[in-house]
Amino acid sequence: MDEEFSKEQLETARKIFAGPCDFMLGVVGLPQLPDAALPEIAFAGRSNVGKSSLVNALTGRNTLARTSNTPGRTQELNYFNLGDRLYMVDMPGYGYAKVSKEKIKAWTSLIFAYLRGRPTLRCVFILVDGRHGLKPTDIELMEMLDSSAVSYRIVLTKVDKVKAQDLEKTIAKILLTLKDHAAAYPKILYTSSIKGTGIPELRAVINSYSEA
Repeated sequence: MDEEFSKEQLETARKIFAGPCDFMLGVVGLPQLPDAALPEIAFAGRSNVGKSSLVNALTGRNTLARTSNTPGRTQELNYFNLGDRLYMVDMPGYGYAKVSKEKIKAWTSLIFAYLRGRPTLRCVFILVDGRHGLKPTDIELMEMLDSSAVSYRIVLTKVDKVKAQDLEKTIAKILLTLKDHAAAYPKILYTSSIKGTGIPELRAVINSYSEA
């Protein structure tokens, strides 16, 4: 973890995430998007990468975001209001899902339209399974964000399931890839929703976008 924060920054972020964080609505089409009243960050990633588990870990709640072992469970843009400071958006997973091709196409269209056109979107956190590293679908999303000038960060998940030496190799490979992507933040966050690894730092990073 090469993000550095003071104890005060980490404690401030902890208190904010321990406060109110409410599910607002699930968006299935762009006309349903809430007013762009607050800054937004979004969580994107392949199906079953652990987006909902991470939202729950960040807020210290077990049931704020629905989790499932079935890929493709999140089927809409799920909006959460973090203490009237920031909107967090849990997005549908891309890649594998046990649904029709038409449904996947509709989700993909919604995701890309949202990412390209939301004026208050400050950053997209692309969640990547620490056991597998970047996949072609992740690169496709990164290229789309590059072309749309939307800032993004890579967040590795499930790092508790990876040997330290393998994790180092994965991080080094991703950092090398990021050099070719203009909108990518040049550092990687790595997390475990089960062990709590990296959660305080990720809270601090997210909170920084509410202060921008």
